Amino acid sequence: MFDLTGKVAVVTGGSRGLGRADCLALARAGADVVVTDILLESDPNLERTAEAAQSALAQLFTSQHVVYAEKTSEEIRQMGRRSATFKMDVTDREQIREVFAEIKKEFGSIDILVNNAGTLDHIAQIENQSDDLWERDLRVNISGAYNCTKAAWPYMKEQRWGRVVYMASVAGTLGGFGQASYATTKASLIGLGKSMALEGARYGITANVIAPGIIATEAWKMGDPKMNDRMILRTAARSPGEPEDIAHAIVFLCSPEARYITGQVLQVAGGIDLFVY
Repeated sequence: MFDLTGKVAVVTGGSRGLGRADCLALARAGADVVVTDILLESDPNLERTAEAAQSALAQLFTSQHVVYAEKTSEEIRQMGRRSATFKMDVTDREQIREVFAEIKKEFGSIDILVNNAGTLDHIAQIENQSDDLWERDLRVNISGAYNCTKAAWPYMKEQRWGRVVYMASVAGTLGGFGQASYATTKASLIGLGKSMALEGARYGITANVIAPGIIATEAWKMGDPKMNDRMILRTAARSPGEPEDIAHAIVFLCSPEARYITGQVLQVAGGIDLFVY
């Protein structure tokens, strides 16, 4: 079951965290995987790229060398799968069109799109929210997923098969204190995913949304330990999830076995959405 042999997957934001885990899990299931990210290890202007992204986390990851896009692609090739890495800014529509056209030319198809790229470093109560970061979060989290879906859609529609996954968050289903921009963009992805499910159904394209809870990514581990402990206590499982927990759910949703599942929001959250005491 869950055999993706012969399928070509594109993962945005694949250099670390959830994106990297998604890439590796899809490859283990048999897919050829294209890793895209705004940050690549070989970029001679990596620090400048991170600064231009207006992301404190991107700059932190760059300074600490937590960028693994090309390493991830190499690990996938060692599994015997095809893989390539592309520098791609999900806010740059022309670049996205060019990258997707090159992927189609090189790999023959685009079967799976995982919209993972996103921002999560804008934390402030509403009176202190940065207008610039609010706009950045809209561009990256919502418009970025829209841009990539629009670029991949004609290829999936033509072949009458496709899987699109959107990475939301429990902040989008529950709200997030001090996370107005993040929670708003993640909630909006649910509307986008359901709309694409309606548009894609007659063409064999499914679209679903993953809403992760507290996941032990590099970003989470760099957070305030006291706040992390509070979030764990808010979770029924009393522990954070692992990136692989999200990746396994994505593999299932992209598999032939999930052909009749579309327009759904799957919370992989250890029960954080339940009444916990």
